Amino acid sequence: MSMKNWTDEELTSTLEKLDAWRVQYKGKGWGPRLWLLTALLGAFAISTGVAFMFLDGVDAVSLLLILMGSITCFSWFQSEKRKKVNITYIEDITKEIKRRKRQKEKSEKEKSKGATGKKGSAKKQPAKKASAETEEKVTQAEEVSDKKTIKTDGSDKE
Repeated sequence: MSMKNWTDEELTSTLEKLDAWRVQYKGKGWGPRLWLLTALLGAFAISTGVAFMFLDGVDAVSLLLILMGSITCFSWFQSEKRKKVNITYIEDITKEIKRRKRQKEKSEKEKSKGATGKKGSAKKQPAKKASAETEEKVTQAEEVSDKKTIKTDGSDKE
């Protein structure tokens, strides 16, 4: 998903929502600690179920322990994965907002220089070419980074 096509309002609202989520998740309450404890209990349930299978044989209780522990551990894993993805997404949105601010500042500087300078001067044209080349390099670098994130996102689905 490319954020270049998003409006500034969409970027800021998404950033605010994800930042509120991050604050809630990092809260000083017992939520994250209890979630980790739940994951540890799930792992303990798996190991207990396996031990019961070796000692008592295969029965419904040991299979239920293994199943419930697996579901709990998988839920914890998915939530941690989602947390990491959201944090990197917050960083990406922040970078995009900063990039747009820099572009606006550059365009304002160029406008102010253009208003004070002579129109059609020979010095202005090479500067436009250089700025166009740097913008082209920046967009190429961003496209490469977008492709890398797409590849890493695709590898997570396996």
